Amino acid sequence: MKSRLKSAVAALAIVTALGAFSPVMAQTAPAGIEVPPLGFVKRTLPNGMDVYTARDTTTSNVTVQVWYRVGSKDDPQDRSGFAHLFEHLMFKATKDFPDETFDRLTEDVGGNNNAFTSDDVTAYHETIPANHLERLIFAEASRLSSLVVDESVFESERDVVKEEYRQGVLANPYGRLFSLFVPGSIYQESPYRRSTIGSIENLDAATIEDVRRFHATYYRPDNAILIVAGNFDQAQLDGWINEYMAPIANPDRPMPANNVTEPEPTGPRELTFYAPNVPLPAVVLAWPTVAYRDTDRIPLTVLDGILSTGESSRMYRSLVYEQQIAAQASSSPDFAQQAGYISAYAIMAGGETPETGIAAIRAEIAKFRDAPVTEAELTEAKNEMVANALRERETIDDRANVLGFALINTNDASVADREIARIQAVTAADIQRVARRYLTDQRGLTIRYLNADDEHPVTEQTIAVTAPVTIADLAPVGQVFTLLPEAERASLPATTQPVAPTTPPVADFRLDNGLRVLVVEKDGLPLVSARLNFNAGSGDEAAGKAGVASMTAALLTQGTTTRSAPEIATEIEQLGATIGAGSGPDFSNVYANAPANVFPQTVALMADLVRNPAFAQEELDRQRDQTLDGLRVALATPGPVASQAAARVIYGDAAYGAPGSGTLTSIPAITREDVAAFHQRRYRPSEATLVFSGAITEADARALAQSAFGNWTETGPIDARAAPIGQPLPTRIVVIDQPGAGQAAVTVALRGVSRTDADYFPLTLGNTLLGGSFTSRLNQEIRIKRGLSYGTRSSLGVRREDGLFTASAQTRNDAAVEVSDLILAEITRLSTTRPTESELTTRQAILTGAFGDSLETVDGLGGLVAGLALYDLPMSELAAYVGNVEAIDGAAVQAAFAEHLPVDRASLVIVGDASKFIDALRAKHPNVEVIPISELNLDNAALR
Repeated sequence: MKSRLKSAVAALAIVTALGAFSPVMAQTAPAGIEVPPLGFVKRTLPNGMDVYTARDTTTSNVTVQVWYRVGSKDDPQDRSGFAHLFEHLMFKATKDFPDETFDRLTEDVGGNNNAFTSDDVTAYHETIPANHLERLIFAEASRLSSLVVDESVFESERDVVKEEYRQGVLANPYGRLFSLFVPGSIYQESPYRRSTIGSIENLDAATIEDVRRFHATYYRPDNAILIVAGNFDQAQLDGWINEYMAPIANPDRPMPANNVTEPEPTGPRELTFYAPNVPLPAVVLAWPTVAYRDTDRIPLTVLDGILSTGESSRMYRSLVYEQQIAAQASSSPDFAQQAGYISAYAIMAGGETPETGIAAIRAEIAKFRDAPVTEAELTEAKNEMVANALRERETIDDRANVLGFALINTNDASVADREIARIQAVTAADIQRVARRYLTDQRGLTIRYLNADDEHPVTEQTIAVTAPVTIADLAPVGQVFTLLPEAERASLPATTQPVAPTTPPVADFRLDNGLRVLVVEKDGLPLVSARLNFNAGSGDEAAGKAGVASMTAALLTQGTTTRSAPEIATEIEQLGATIGAGSGPDFSNVYANAPANVFPQTVALMADLVRNPAFAQEELDRQRDQTLDGLRVALATPGPVASQAAARVIYGDAAYGAPGSGTLTSIPAITREDVAAFHQRRYRPSEATLVFSGAITEADARALAQSAFGNWTETGPIDARAAPIGQPLPTRIVVIDQPGAGQAAVTVALRGVSRTDADYFPLTLGNTLLGGSFTSRLNQEIRIKRGLSYGTRSSLGVRREDGLFTASAQTRNDAAVEVSDLILAEITRLSTTRPTESELTTRQAILTGAFGDSLETVDGLGGLVAGLALYDLPMSELAAYVGNVEAIDGAAVQAAFAEHLPVDRASLVIVGDASKFIDALRAKHPNVEVIPISELNLDNAALR
């Protein structure tokens, strides 16, 4: 099942061709939702680079994206993973600036940067304060024209990519299935059958000459698309592009031919693969379909929505809800430049066989062939897709993403704007036609994915795969650049006047029943968000009832006294809304996001879920089984195991120490009476805050809150909250041994502070410096300098009481001890030395930049307001945030870490294949506890 909750993105106005201003009218969905067209002006530079720009003065930021028409399909033979490896190298030096300058130009000024590689594209994107735009145009031009690739950087980044492979493919129990085996099996001739991340063997075979030739071949102006959106002056931007991008010469050498025609399947195929630590069997059924530009993509996409999007979808309702044979069931359409496919998968429920899943998926697919979908299903799918298109146009960077994907796949900017009309035109007959054409048994591939054992060893990745491009086809190495002496480098352009973000006012009132209501209006797209928060979390659970808070929240959408779970799911989808619920250590919340024209109906449904849950026994049984299957999957993955064990190590048997999702023994013990009692005691208007954000006025919000919640009354006393933290415990060194683990997860944990602690801001800034961004100290030491991890992170983990501070990384098993030493050393450094002035300034920019980004979406803005309310902080803190961050000095950071997070109070948890590191760890820590994962018991502090 694909979630209804989509990340929200942005929109502007009009696409024009070659600078000619030709309006595109806004598109209206069946439910009356209006989706504005994308707003970009195109021009093509003399060197062949296509440039698209869209001005938006409602933001203080600008996004710069460069999309190169080169992806993993272009990896030379025996060099799979090459395009992705090169993506990493593009963040290094050019002749005019040293390594990591892109991070200095983005993160250090309050922006962000990233990149991705897929079959057909490698795209680089940055979002920055608008006054730094010229610097980014200069920097993008510099790495296109004069990238420096030296041996040390090449080897370090190759090691980083290997750790990314181990983390995403080997350590994840289903990583091999979806990253390697599905694409490698569905395609017979296409270069898409190779994994984007490649293989360890092919990565090791690469040379620095190969890399330089790859850059010379594909990184050229006529193979690039520059997209700029945000707050800028058009004439000024055009001048910068003319100055920095236009002079880059375009080579006269053609790029290697790469246009493989995938043959039509000659009959059905069935394959079985084996992998280590697979907790539940999985099955995948897949069918070759069409390339992205094909007109049948649209009805196939609508078909996929009906098949698996949301809890009213056919796959979820049949396999997960009714038959209860699958822990997860979903489908995915994959449409690329040259070919495409649709896959449907199920991770089987405990005790179920692959054959059951295969039969069930085949039955659901057959229904599309045998009979037209209903008009209700068709309308729901269209409404959902249109509402999500609106969400995908909320911010400048994601609006640019929508354009970029359309251009890469079709070279036609208008495709994205015509998408809604094409979706609306799909008929039930269209869906039946494409199902009969493409989704037949004779064209299908069936995959079984099972746990390896002595009789069935691990299936190895296929390395020897032919490709249309060879090393010999690449361009010769051109000029080899080195970093110039500082005096000879081109100077970074100066910044312009900053555009300051503004924080909107917050209306604050209470209904007569005590419900607090906060309203923050936001101009822009017609979207509104609501979140209803309660003082009810896992910290309120009784001993032995771990998971009751999250179970209560999960059951809210599974039936009320007047609506069944399927009826609720159908109503959500008819509205094009997203509604859900969740729970954390201190709070539970119910959230909703909907187009403004259906927001009153959405809130009315949300109120019914909160006020009148049925907690039917059959729904509890169903949720219990799904939760247990989810836990089995999580407990096969090193990272989640380390996180849950760390909480027990720090809090022991106290409520904060119990896993919020419950355990394999606590979940079966939860009764309907437990859930109903938790709801009755904790879900009360006097203990709740309702936050509205987006396209809604205070008057409308007041009327809506009164209508939905005004007559909500409380019954029974409020339970006093017991302290959930317990007493501080001695430090521990714990190893959880998972033989065959693809990586080791390393977590350092300390008892931290509450959100209301006076040192919250110094600690937050210090945490950002330690592991809260790509340029953090941990990432510099572990990833960038040593290539030991794909990424590291630290979290202050504040709660209502003392929080859970963690610093973590995943690495190859034999490097676990080295990584743990590096993490401990960096925590020590923060409590013994002051950060430099430069470090302070850049971390402050990162924090204020992230704050500004949150202001730009209705969900982000509502989240900021709700976060203050949860901890009883004044709403004035919203406007004061930037000042609070900028007031921090180095002495305050050092003092706060020394007082609250001294390394002598730190515990260490490592989950991985202990045979690869236990001797080295025991030499440093003779008191280490080793717990086989088969004996792990998360129900108590001993972990046994």
